[in-house]
Amino acid sequence: MAKVSLKPLADRVLVEAAPAEEKTAGGIIIPDTAKEKPQRGKIVAIGTGKKDEPLTVKVGDSVLYGKYAGTEITIEGKEYLIMRESDIFAVL
Repeated sequence: MAKVSLKPLADRVLVEAAPAEEKTAGGIIIPDTAKEKPQRGKIVAIGTGKKDEPLTVKVGDSVLYGKYAGTEITIEGKEYLIMRESDIFAVL
């Protein structure tokens, strides 16, 4: 997990998405155009939380999030998602 120089604000977290599946369970290779966006990733940076609502996740947590959650950003050539903690469904 790389150290990132970006610090999310309030209840936002920065997530490094897991790589998309390359093969199906049966061994069929999935072309790039058919790959689905991953819905899991690892938290690499967190904000400070809101005054009345502290964050319940921490850096290093593996999480599940919604298919269209967050905003894609690129930092130093690497893709990340920035989203609110409420967009996260579960910690794995």
